[in-house]
Amino acid sequence: MNPIHPKKLLNSKWTKVNVVQKLKHFSISKVEYDEQQNVIECIIRAEMNAQEFAIDWRNLKDPQQWKIGWQ
Repeated sequence: MNPIHPKKLLNSKWTKVNVVQKLKHFSISKVEYDEQQNVIECIIRAEMNAQEFAIDWRNLKDPQQWKIGWQ
């Protein structure tokens, strides 16, 4: 499991294991929290074309989907 803390998400860099539409490298561009500091929205941005996608941040913990950093 990839170790990640919700407070450290913003601007973190990620590599998608299974490349889709030639999009491989991403960074977290926006994170919103509720009153209890739980993540309620996480936006990831593709570095190749700046497309943004809403994701469930917990999916980043799965090493079969994501790797920490750009590789």
